[in-house]
Amino acid sequence: MPSPLVSPALRPVGQEGWWTLTLFVKQKGDCFPAADRDAAAPADGTRSMVFRHDQIVTATAANQIAEAIQQEIASGRLKVDDRLPTEEELATQFRVSRPTVREALKRLAARHLIRSRRGPAGGTFVNGPSPEEMAQSFSTAATLMVAAGGITLDEMATVRAEMEAICCRLAAEQRSAEHLAGMRAEIALQLSEPLLDEEFCASDVRFHRLIVDAAGNPLLRFLMNAIVEGLLPVSNMIIFRVRDRKTIVDHHIRIADAIEARDADRAVAALNDLVRYVRDQYAAAEKGRLEYASKITTTKGE
Repeated sequence: MPSPLVSPALRPVGQEGWWTLTLFVKQKGDCFPAADRDAAAPADGTRSMVFRHDQIVTATAANQIAEAIQQEIASGRLKVDDRLPTEEELATQFRVSRPTVREALKRLAARHLIRSRRGPAGGTFVNGPSPEEMAQSFSTAATLMVAAGGITLDEMATVRAEMEAICCRLAAEQRSAEHLAGMRAEIALQLSEPLLDEEFCASDVRFHRLIVDAAGNPLLRFLMNAIVEGLLPVSNMIIFRVRDRKTIVDHHIRIADAIEARDADRAVAALNDLVRYVRDQYAAAEKGRLEYASKITTTKGE
């Protein structure tokens, strides 16, 4: 197997619409099938791989076009179900290539702002906002921020404590019999044996989602989606090896009891105790990770 690549370079090979990605390797070898090699490649170990595409797209231009159309939607000048100009018309208006327009439309579609329809009455249309899709995008963004180090575990716990406390207060006033029954059902499942870690974590998410739903505030539900659907599963992945399930369930029982009694202060106190316990488990998990890393390093050095 060839050694790792040293550097890539992009250069034309004379045929319109084709470019070759030249990969410089440290040693000669059959890195790619013969059919994929550039016949003009030098005999110094260099190998070429050819990719087919229409045209190189300028990402900055595509982003600017997407932002311009999004602004039209946000301002209300473009309304739900309005039909956008064709790719050719947009390319002419923005003075760019059609592939650049196509990339801009892909970005808008990824944000659920537009949709495409085929057929005689087809085209690209402004999409109506879907709370579920927007909440999912919000949740995914929060998860990625944690994974990339943009949100620390301590920040995650702090935001959860403050925002879910609002939910607990509202849930104590607004909860229905169905909400309480759902919480009790999740607690009963969490106490059952045997229960896989994945099942316990899923039940934990559902329990806290019920608290949010019981608050009865659509905007708060949307904002909390990032915490309940995005950050809570991440939290569970971090601490599942060190936490005690029974302790988690005991906190859930205290929260549910307080909400049933319509005691907002007691519900918030129980939630704060739960978040404090989770913080402690973050520290325990991090300590275990560092000890394991140190052990591996020591073993490699022997």
